[in-house]
Amino acid sequence: MNPFTSPTRHLFFTGKGGVGKTAIACAAAISLADRGKRVLLVSTDPASNLDEMLGVKLGNQPTPVPGVPMLHAMNIDPEAAAEAYRERVIAPYRGSKIDQEIQTIREQLSGACTTEIAAFDEFAGLIGGADATAYEHVIFDTAPTGHTLRLLSLPLAWTHFLDTNTRGASCLGPHSGLTMHHDRFAAALSALSDPAHTTVVLVARADVAALREADRSARELRDLGIQNQQLVINAVFHAQDRQDAVALAFERKGTLALEQMPEGLRSLTRFEVPLKGDNLVGLDALRGLLDDKPGASAGVPATARPSELPPLSRLIDELAASQHALVMVMGKGGVGKTTIAAAIAVELAKRGIPVHLSTTDPAAHLANTVVGQVERLQVSRIDPTAETKAYTEKVIQRKGRDLDAEGRALLEEDLRSPCTEEVAVFHAFSKLVAEASRGMVVLDTAPTGHTLLLLDATGSYHRDVMRGLSPSNPSRLVTPLMRLQDPAYTKIILVTLAETTPVTEAAQLQADLRRAGIEPFAWVINSSLAASGTRDPLLGERMGGELTQIERVLRDYSKRVAIVPWMVEPPVGPKQLLALAEHATT
Repeated sequence: MNPFTSPTRHLFFTGKGGVGKTAIACAAAISLADRGKRVLLVSTDPASNLDEMLGVKLGNQPTPVPGVPMLHAMNIDPEAAAEAYRERVIAPYRGSKIDQEIQTIREQLSGACTTEIAAFDEFAGLIGGADATAYEHVIFDTAPTGHTLRLLSLPLAWTHFLDTNTRGASCLGPHSGLTMHHDRFAAALSALSDPAHTTVVLVARADVAALREADRSARELRDLGIQNQQLVINAVFHAQDRQDAVALAFERKGTLALEQMPEGLRSLTRFEVPLKGDNLVGLDALRGLLDDKPGASAGVPATARPSELPPLSRLIDELAASQHALVMVMGKGGVGKTTIAAAIAVELAKRGIPVHLSTTDPAAHLANTVVGQVERLQVSRIDPTAETKAYTEKVIQRKGRDLDAEGRALLEEDLRSPCTEEVAVFHAFSKLVAEASRGMVVLDTAPTGHTLLLLDATGSYHRDVMRGLSPSNPSRLVTPLMRLQDPAYTKIILVTLAETTPVTEAAQLQADLRRAGIEPFAWVINSSLAASGTRDPLLGERMGGELTQIERVLRDYSKRVAIVPWMVEPPVGPKQLLALAEHATT
């Protein structure tokens, strides 16, 4: 049954990366538009792939979707929004300041804080303003959970900050540059918390980690006053070949996850979507996604195998040759970055190398993946709340001790800005980067869009430092960006699934990294059914698409590629992580 026949005006689709948020959001939007509703579909994900799903080039203005007359779609482009914001701040100074002063103001507004709040300005117009009055439904395909919770908390955070900041300035520059006035924030807050207007659809798979993430999101959303929630379990699988060990394990994993579903999710209205055999790209596939039929299968046992690719341990051989390095594991949410990072760290520790395994992902569960103590392995995470508290205390102690009461009040006021968290996380990240000069650091990064914002902050810091150096007096200072650009120091591993969208997004991430002067070290194709030995017809149909994508990676993007098969035993705990790293394709 299609759950989106008569929804509220605003629908937010969120969940752990890789669970199918974009596909479900697209299917819901198309379904409503096909019923004659005027619909606007908006991506708030910096790593959006709406274009590929819908087959149309999108920008930051609503664009008609060919083949769906009542549907328009758009991406909120953070960089375009940030540039528009900078221009609003700078405009009053043109003619009264010299070009160099204007350029200084522009560079001060080049950080991740400006990007975040400017993108939110556009979002606020769509959720609480008059920008979307032409549409009966506005559907938001959001970034992975941690980024989305940050987005939905911004109305409250910035309302409080602007209410209490009386001096007209912040890390975003003069408040005159903001178009987000109090009434606009109030409208956004009201719309988000009104169950008659807004529904948050938590998308998950029949997977323990995805359901745990959905439960955490449900609780945090309720804390923000967003009570109207629904749950969609995507890609529910039932084995067709009852003799196939992989297919039965695939089914059993989902069944057990649903049986162990957190209590907080059981009270939500819930819908299940069967696994489909085809790639969910294009209008025909998306129109069929929300029906009750399982994916069609060719009925032919799968016998194809991927090209001969080495196991993950072959890449680890190269990493182990150095006793110190920064290994950054990156990719789209849901591709298994945390698992791959943990497997690399455990295998390196097994070889006698001390390793610090950490994460920049607010939603990561490294401890639940590694499980227990591993000799020579230290596990940590960058906790945004703890880092913000420590950073704030440090700044007040260092800068506030010589200030008078008014100056100290101004400093404390500025530190209450939501931007402070971004700065604090960057400082913690920088410490991890520097630590790799003395040992082995394996870093599990947040999903692509959030990571790119962190790298943007790294680039901004680098430019600020280099501007302060005299050309006639070269410095030996090494910035975090310079370390990331050094292939002998930093090894970037891009993780993907052998599916169209994850490969495309990994390719886009690689292009973004190269524009920043950072060259990826290798690609890992994770959870490959084509490498698992399954003969189930439905899984076999999916394998055909996998083989196409594996050849695409080898042909177009990287010659250093490892493959990790879908594992019958969950890759949790040192024993299974080592098995994952060492597993050779048969």
